[in-house]
Amino acid sequence: MKLKTIVVAMALVMPAAGVMACASCGCSLNTDIGTQGMGMNEGWTLDLRYDTLNQNKLRYGSKGISQSQAANTTNGATGAPAEVEGYTQNNYITASLDYNNGENWGVTAVIPYILRNHMTYGSNSDEGTGGFPTGENGYSSKGSGIGDIRLIGRYFGWAEQKDWGLQLGVKLPTGNNSQSATANSGGSVAVDPGLQRGSGSTDLIGGIYKFGFVNDSENWGYFAQAQYQAAVIVTNVPSSLVGLSSGPGDAPTVTTGGSYRPGNSLNVNVGVNYQGLENWVPTLQLNVINKRADSGTAADTWATGGTLAYLTPGLLYRLTEKTQIYANLQLPVYQNVNGIQLVPSYIASTGVRVNF
Repeated sequence: MKLKTIVVAMALVMPAAGVMACASCGCSLNTDIGTQGMGMNEGWTLDLRYDTLNQNKLRYGSKGISQSQAANTTNGATGAPAEVEGYTQNNYITASLDYNNGENWGVTAVIPYILRNHMTYGSNSDEGTGGFPTGENGYSSKGSGIGDIRLIGRYFGWAEQKDWGLQLGVKLPTGNNSQSATANSGGSVAVDPGLQRGSGSTDLIGGIYKFGFVNDSENWGYFAQAQYQAAVIVTNVPSSLVGLSSGPGDAPTVTTGGSYRPGNSLNVNVGVNYQGLENWVPTLQLNVINKRADSGTAADTWATGGTLAYLTPGLLYRLTEKTQIYANLQLPVYQNVNGIQLVPSYIASTGVRVNF
């Protein structure tokens, strides 16, 4: 069987598992065949995918910045010294279960499992002490669990060749958004809303996609997709421990939480693949994500959001008629973040897809 029923969709997916609160802590790659609506594989498809990205480089706008430079930078929203983050290690395991009726519609459930370690030095005091390099105002957090689940429906019944369609879905607030951590100076501190496994919001998702073959070629395929996500129902951040105590014996401050709304995001993917080989299919895609800054009294309105672009080579291999494995490597070609944020050097993904 030719791979044309499989591969055109290889590089078209919704944003993957991460909470996209910061522009760079999620994955913009597309791999989920169930969201493509090609109408060629009636029935069920299960996709299991693993993504890893280590955010360990600070960026101020479109330029790199050292931690010592960040420590001497002013937060543009508060006027206080900027926070100096150390790293955020993200690992995502995403299960996507898809049903396609083979005629004109399909639906996908995307369930992410998130493992995230984060360290921040905190921010310096007015006297220039307490943050970087001592880390006295910082904290480290480590957590894992189910993130926010997405349900995406699609309709592709307008075109006879079923080579384009529309998507409409919802992101549900199923991930935990009340994680706390131990402060370096003792006591407890709430993990930033953008680093929680869930955003606490219900989001609407809308998209459009198109695929085909370049100049009616038998071997070269193309694909394109745009998807927009916006929070429509927002709840307050749960009551939690916030603020850093001055010593191990001091009690942390208790607050009643605050409002938080993740910024809207637009994800665009375009690419090509070569299908002239029997079982191997190389792909190359450009992934671009633009995310607005978060808002609300509990949000970091200065250092969230931005625009990032990745050039992504990938490879798919067909094990059997119904089973494929794939791998992709996202390499940054443009990173322009709001404020000062951590960005990764690369994002690596691998997965397996089974039709049944």
